[in-house]
Amino acid sequence: MKQPGAAELAIRLRRAAFNRALADGDLAAIGPILAPGVVLVTGSDSAVIAGRKAQLAAWKREFSARPRMVYERVPESVVASAVEPVAMEHGTWRGVVAGSEQVAASGIYSAKWREVGGAWLLEAELFVTLA
Repeated sequence: MKQPGAAELAIRLRRAAFNRALADGDLAAIGPILAPGVVLVTGSDSAVIAGRKAQLAAWKREFSARPRMVYERVPESVVASAVEPVAMEHGTWRGVVAGSEQVAASGIYSAKWREVGGAWLLEAELFVTLA
């Protein structure tokens, strides 16, 4: 198993790639970061989006919305397990109207990652809308 410091760096790089894909509306870049059974619980209504296919469909709808929202997750901590190939990420998130600095929503999140075949994949994300 890899060192926890290496896991944290790898996860932060994956998160940065995910944020870039969200900003660019790039579904092809999002797919490989998601585990097949990934679960996302939305911040406002606690809707559950289960599975990679369902999440990609949800992002496709988001990317075509006008005005389009650009979501960003900012990790504050990443803690890797010393006994399993898993890690927990905590941080803040925000949704900004594309092309502006207008924050439409923000809050906190937690994400569970799992290393599979040398790559860190998102298994679950839980969001809470605070503003």
